[in-house]
Amino acid sequence: MDIANLDQVPAFVTKDGSQIRELLAHRNSSICNQSLAEARLQPGQATEEHYHARTEEIYFITHGTGRLRIGAETRDVGTGDAIAIPPGQKHKLWNTGSEVLRLLCCCAPGYEHADTFITEGGVGPCPPPFDCTVRRPSLSSVDSRHV
Repeated sequence: MDIANLDQVPAFVTKDGSQIRELLAHRNSSICNQSLAEARLQPGQATEEHYHARTEEIYFITHGTGRLRIGAETRDVGTGDAIAIPPGQKHKLWNTGSEVLRLLCCCAPGYEHADTFITEGGVGPCPPPFDCTVRRPSLSSVDSRHV
């Protein structure tokens, strides 16, 4: 039986700049075809716009508020929202609130850095009315265990 406790899972920074705690995946459990992680974005922080060629994702917001762009559509998101992100869809998430934005990310197949393709550099444009000026951690801080 594989059980992971969020408070005991080490964090790492993904290729898109978000802080992740990978709860269950092929790297740490008997799960082979998907992964479950918690992502965190600090107030004012945003991921870099990216897509996954093979992976579909479900985001489930557990704390905070944000703005999510998938393709050409942008929507405000908050606690309790579940969002479907099909493979190949460019997406970007901003934390528009005053608290840490926390979300569960389910990926199938499981998350891999190699399936993450960055489509912008720097902070990038932020949809109004939110002013995002915080830079994400550099890609040099990405944990190579997940490449």
